[in-house]
Amino acid sequence: MSAAPDLDPAPAAQALPHPVPSHGGFTARAVATGMLIGGTLSLCNIYAGLKIGWGFNMSVTAVLLSFAFWKALERTAGTATWSMFENNNNQTAASAAASISSAGLVSAIPALTLLTGETWGWTALAIWTGAVSLVGVGVAAGLRRQLIEVDALPFPGGIATAETLKEIYGKGQEAMKRVAALLSGMVASGVNKVALYAWFEVAQKKHDIPHLSFPFTLALGGAAATAGTTAATARNLTFSLEPSMLLFGVGGLIGFRACVSLLVGAIVAWWIVGPFALAEGWAQPGKPEGSWYGPMLKWLLWPGVAMMVTAALTSFAFSWRSVLAALHNVRGGASAHDDGNLSRTAHLTLLGVATVAAVACQVILFGIPAWAATVGVLLTFVLALVAGRVSGETGITPVGAMGKVTQLLFGILTPGNAAANLMAANVTGGAASQCGDLLHDLKTGKLIGAPPRAQVYSQLFGVMAGAVAGSAAYLILVPDPKGMLLTDAWPAPAVASWKAVAEIFQTGLAGIPKGAVEAMAIAGAAGIVLALAEKKLPLAARKWVPSPASIGLAFVIPGYNAVSIFLGGLFALCLGKVAPEWSKSYLITTAAGLVAGESLMGVAVALHKLATG
Repeated sequence: MSAAPDLDPAPAAQALPHPVPSHGGFTARAVATGMLIGGTLSLCNIYAGLKIGWGFNMSVTAVLLSFAFWKALERTAGTATWSMFENNNNQTAASAAASISSAGLVSAIPALTLLTGETWGWTALAIWTGAVSLVGVGVAAGLRRQLIEVDALPFPGGIATAETLKEIYGKGQEAMKRVAALLSGMVASGVNKVALYAWFEVAQKKHDIPHLSFPFTLALGGAAATAGTTAATARNLTFSLEPSMLLFGVGGLIGFRACVSLLVGAIVAWWIVGPFALAEGWAQPGKPEGSWYGPMLKWLLWPGVAMMVTAALTSFAFSWRSVLAALHNVRGGASAHDDGNLSRTAHLTLLGVATVAAVACQVILFGIPAWAATVGVLLTFVLALVAGRVSGETGITPVGAMGKVTQLLFGILTPGNAAANLMAANVTGGAASQCGDLLHDLKTGKLIGAPPRAQVYSQLFGVMAGAVAGSAAYLILVPDPKGMLLTDAWPAPAVASWKAVAEIFQTGLAGIPKGAVEAMAIAGAAGIVLALAEKKLPLAARKWVPSPASIGLAFVIPGYNAVSIFLGGLFALCLGKVAPEWSKSYLITTAAGLVAGESLMGVAVALHKLATG
């Protein structure tokens, strides 16, 4: 989430002509709208997560889409005005549903399938992701008073959503322009996806959509030359231009520093380190006329994962003050009197149900010992609490770092047990994501004067919608995870990262390819150094420090993904210089539309493939 200016933490209802209704905006149509929008947007995050390892906060998107829909019905059918408080509950439910991808669908669940071959049906996945998310909702409900009322943490994502709500209910015409930008991006990206699929895969009967390759080769020596491979083309090294508007939109969303870091990482990984590993015989080339992504990834993912993990943990270590404050200042968010929060009874019931559900699901679905499952959930309560505070201060919820902490602990408690290692960490990561998401939404509610209890209920409905829709989307997109993931079509970098850490604890360093241990040590050290530089250098110098997370990610995704994202970021940067006012109002919204449009059409394409065999 991007930073936003500090606002007065007092409820904004005092300054806005929008009195709080008795129901707090928690109406049937508000919840239903949020569940529908959020369930649909959950498909986008799962699609993007399996493609590039990123998910996106959908709060503002849900605000704009619902406003446009109900405003149109108000004008044509005379329905009641879609109030700001209904919209707030709508976006709370929608963002909860869209965040379901972090409950394991793009990380731990497919990673466990790749390691064990075991798969799960729609019902099991929906129950699991719902139970994992329930833990995070329970923790967030208890943290609200301390983090938002007492500590008054900024929660920049919540501020951005509150500002959007104020803006569109103060200037409705401006809101419709932003909706038009969002829908334009969705239509353009969706049409592009369908057109490419219809022409190349349906009409031309090609296996996939071709990329535009760059005209260069790299000479290979050593073991590669001995084996008869003397050169690598740009196509072999995955350097080409992919006609994906989703990746272009991602470049506009993540910031130019991350885009440049991705390109630098891709050059280091696929032009320098990868060819060196090929020359030494540590990595194997693929077919001369095709991409070597698959065989080279088996070696390159190790240094890439090492850099991402060390950078995430180092960056998180700088939050030690937040960790101490979170552990020291734990005060319940529920109270005996009605102050708009959950009652103490309701909150304790929610925590109890969440604990039992998360433990039972680990035991029944994954065969994890009950004691280990219980330890994992109790640890998750602490780590989700920490993640919520860090998210409030920085706007970034450290989902990956929290999951890795649990993986490291369970590597010691249950050595060799891949299911316990991955799924206990899955509870932590999914709960941390939902906790951070709800706290940002509760910050929005605080700023507009909405009662928090209604938002907690909306979050629960959103979790149900996301679990149902997201689990279905996962099964539709990757019906064969072992055969489809960690390939050019589905790089699934988060899956590679979780799988690699679990493998280390399952088989030890002996299972890592030759030369990769040394590469991991170098990359891990580089991740620590760059993370330290991000935190310790003067502000003016930090913007020149490459992002270690983005560089590490570039080792795990194909080079053409990094190229397309970089071009999107470059275009967004230039547009910001040429048309600063337009960019300030519509660039992020249009880029989000590009991501959503291709994602939704990607699911439609997958359904078409299933239907036609």
